[in-house]
Amino acid sequence: MRTLSRRLLLPGLTALALAATGCSSTPDTNAAEPESGSSSTTTPTADGTRRLDVGAAAPQASPAPTAVARAHTGNGRPEKSSLKVASYDKTSRQAVISTAPQRHTATPGHSPAPDRPVAVGDIIASGPAHGAPNGLLAKVTEVVGKTDRGTEVKTASTTLASVLKDDKADGKVPVDPSSVTVEPLTKGVSFSWAKSKGVRFGPKGAKLPLGNLRLDVNASVDTAKDAPASAGASVSGFVQLAPEVEFSYEGNKDGGFAPSSAFLGMSGDWSSQWALKGRAAASTGEPRRIPFAKLHSTPVIQVGPVPVVVNLDLTCYIQVEADGRVTLDVQQDVKGDFRVGGSYASGKGWAPVSTSAVHSTPVNASVTAAGRVKGALGAEASVGLYGAVGVTADFAPYLRGEADAKATASSDGKTSVTGAWALYGGFDLSGQLHFRLSLFGTPVIEHRIPLGTLNREWRLASGHSGR
Repeated sequence: MRTLSRRLLLPGLTALALAATGCSSTPDTNAAEPESGSSSTTTPTADGTRRLDVGAAAPQASPAPTAVARAHTGNGRPEKSSLKVASYDKTSRQAVISTAPQRHTATPGHSPAPDRPVAVGDIIASGPAHGAPNGLLAKVTEVVGKTDRGTEVKTASTTLASVLKDDKADGKVPVDPSSVTVEPLTKGVSFSWAKSKGVRFGPKGAKLPLGNLRLDVNASVDTAKDAPASAGASVSGFVQLAPEVEFSYEGNKDGGFAPSSAFLGMSGDWSSQWALKGRAAASTGEPRRIPFAKLHSTPVIQVGPVPVVVNLDLTCYIQVEADGRVTLDVQQDVKGDFRVGGSYASGKGWAPVSTSAVHSTPVNASVTAAGRVKGALGAEASVGLYGAVGVTADFAPYLRGEADAKATASSDGKTSVTGAWALYGGFDLSGQLHFRLSLFGTPVIEHRIPLGTLNREWRLASGHSGR
C-alpha cells in the first residue's frame, strides 16, 4: 500500500489575549535624562528619615560617581564626593582613593574645598572603576598610606544597609539601550536600539520605539536524518525589549541591622515575531536550546547620593523540541510584559515575584504529516548588584503543534486520509533568588529560592480533516 499524506491547513486566527497574574507598568521612555550634578536627591520625611530619589546616573559620568559615608561625622550618612576609586585589587581588597579634578563652578577666584581623605570606618560606594568594573561598595579597615596616585587603603565587604541606614528609596530606571553590549553567538544576528533625543543605531533602529533594543536572528536548526533537502528547518524573527530596573529600600527605624523591606528586580515590555519552518528534530529526544546572543549592561542607578551598580545579563535563545516527522510552517507574534524579582520584608524574609501578561496576535500555520513540535524564542536573564547575581529568570513564549494523520485503503481501490491537529500558544516564566541578595543587609539565604514556574497555555486552533 502506498504511503499517503495529507496537508492539514490551520486557518488564520483571531487575536487572542491571555493575562497571567499581575502586569508591570510601561516605562516612560520619553522621560528627560537626568542632569549631571543634580542636587535634588533627598527629601526629609515627617519621622525624621530621608526619602531618596532614584534615577539614572548622569550618562558617561567621568570620573565614576562616588559617595562616602563618614564614620565619625555627619551621622554616617552618605554624601556625594569628589573622591574616586583610582584602582582596586579584588584579591587583596586594597584600593587607591584619589581626588577627582575639581570643576570651578563657584564664584570667580573661589574654588570648592576638596574632600578630606578617607578614614577607617568610612564606607565608599563607587560606580565602575579601574579594577572594579562592577563598582565598589566597601568599608575602609586600614589606611596604609599616601602614594603618588592617592591614599592606599584596605577594605572589607559591606552592605547597602550600612550606607543607606534608615533612609527610604523606591523607583524604576529604564536601561539605556545604548549601554548594552552584544555578543552574537551564531551567524545571522543583528542588533539595533533607539533612545531619547532621536539617537538610534542599527538597521532596524528607525522602526523602534524609544527606549527599546532589538535582536534579529535567522538561524538553521537540526532536521531529521531522513529528511529531504527541501525540508531544511530554520527559525527567523526578532526579540524586542524595553527593560527597566526596579529598586526599593526602607531602612529599619529601630536601628536594626537589616532593613524593614527591600526589592530588586527587572521588568519591561516584550515583543517578538518569529517563524519556524521545515522538519525540525531534536537528535537526543530532548529539547535543543540554541543561544544566539548574549547581552550585558552595567547601569548605575543613583539612590540619593549613592551610586548603586546593577549588573544585567541576558541570553536570547531558540529552543526546539520536535520528533522530526512533522513539517511545519508557522509564524507567531507575541506582545506582553514581565516582572521578576525578589521582595524582602522584616520577619518574613525573601519572597519571589514573577508576573506576566502576554497577548498573541493572529497566527498562520500549515502542518504536513503526523508528529509533534514545540518552538520557543526566549531569554535567560539575571539581575544583581555590584557584580553579584541576585535574581535569575527564564522567559519563554512558545508555540506547540500536534498533528495525527491516518491513511486507509479498501479492496475496491478507494483510499482516504483523515487527520486531527491542534495548535497551542503559551509561555513559561521561571527562575530563582540567590543568596547574594544579602548585599541589602538582610540575612544570608542558605539556599536558592525558586520563583516557581508560571505557565500559561491556550489553544489557538484545532480540527479534523479527511477525504
